[in-house]
Amino acid sequence: MKAFKKRLLIFLPVVVAMVVVVVLVRTRPGPSKKDAGEVSRSLRVITVPTVDLRPRSVGYGLAEPGRVWRAVAQVKGEVVSVHPKLKAGELVDQGSELLRINPADYELAVARLRANIAETQAKLDELTAEKENRHRSLQIEKRSLEFARKSLERLRELLAKDAVPQDQVDREERSVLQQEQTIQELENALTLIPARREALEAALGAQKAHLEQAGIDLKRTIIKAPFDCRLSAVEIEKGQYLNAGQQLFEAHGTGIVEIEAMFRPEQMRNLLPLEKREQFQPGLSMQNLQELFDLEVIIRVSSGSWQATWPARFERIREMVDPRTRAIHVVAAVDKPYDKIIPGVRPALVRGMYCEMELVAPSLPNTVVVPRSAIRNGLVYVVDSAGRLQSRTVSLGFAQDDFMVIEEGLTGGETIVVSDPAPAIEGMKIEAVTDADLQQHIVEQAENGSEASR
Repeated sequence: MKAFKKRLLIFLPVVVAMVVVVVLVRTRPGPSKKDAGEVSRSLRVITVPTVDLRPRSVGYGLAEPGRVWRAVAQVKGEVVSVHPKLKAGELVDQGSELLRINPADYELAVARLRANIAETQAKLDELTAEKENRHRSLQIEKRSLEFARKSLERLRELLAKDAVPQDQVDREERSVLQQEQTIQELENALTLIPARREALEAALGAQKAHLEQAGIDLKRTIIKAPFDCRLSAVEIEKGQYLNAGQQLFEAHGTGIVEIEAMFRPEQMRNLLPLEKREQFQPGLSMQNLQELFDLEVIIRVSSGSWQATWPARFERIREMVDPRTRAIHVVAAVDKPYDKIIPGVRPALVRGMYCEMELVAPSLPNTVVVPRSAIRNGLVYVVDSAGRLQSRTVSLGFAQDDFMVIEEGLTGGETIVVSDPAPAIEGMKIEAVTDADLQQHIVEQAENGSEASR
């Protein structure tokens, strides 16, 4: 009995505990149920802006002088004087005498030809006088012939009456023949005078031509700058003998500098409004091209953080297309670049400088633009008024800087997603986070061009 009580005291608490656990489990209330709420995604968005877009394109090329003078000796001779500024890099004004070749031989040639011309002119004057004299002599001889013939007739009448001997008639007839011969010689001499005059006039013309050439050669002994220029390498010294045709030095005009940059055809077309793009066809004259492209041109040279700019003008489009890249060569001109020098800010725009050319077209008002990051396979994702994601197909115009021009699909004012929405589920709830900095950046790029993108 005692053993049974001991066992009962051991197992009874265990049994009671088990009963209590079972009762508690069965009587415990179940967990409270909550309705599952809809999950929303946080994405960056902007409001689609409409801007006064300034279409622009950027190309690169080298600066070249608009005019290059390669000085060549046109006559031979010894250099007798040299301008003190005849050195590489020096600036010289138009008309400056840069060097002089010994003119002695050419002065002698001019003097000799002038003497020959004077001699020929004297012969012409002599011929004129001779012609007048022969005309007067001819008139006198003709009158003498007339008298001689009358005398001969009288003698023949007397001979018929046996009043004079035959030999007297013969002598008179011989005198008439001699008179006729004299007249014939005078007429022949007068006939030859025009030919003699033509020969002398031809000789005079040749001598005058030689004199003109000699005068030109004499002027060529002085070499002057044909325009304001900057000298390149010079290797001419006083006392040096020059041969005709010898190249002396090269000089670059300072009036105009041209920059030839390459642009893709679509870049050029993007600068034109829709109504002008149809006119951008092969065969346009340069005047029509300049009228078609109403462009502001900016030339820029950069080196690290330093940058210099020059206003330029659209000059022409080259006749060729790059065979490798199919790019169009556009030439812009900077007028009087040396007048635009600002020490420490804007240097001289010289040959060989690698330049950026920016072409800026007139503003296109009410243009819809969006960041490039918002375009995905021709779609943009719009957040509707209920805060849900919707996809929309858009028609793209062209890309510029960090944005795309939208032609159809958006009208401006819509809220679009600019961050990656993947996985993008139509109708999913969006928690929009406005990216004001990106929106401002896009607007400034579109309206202010390159200044905002730098």
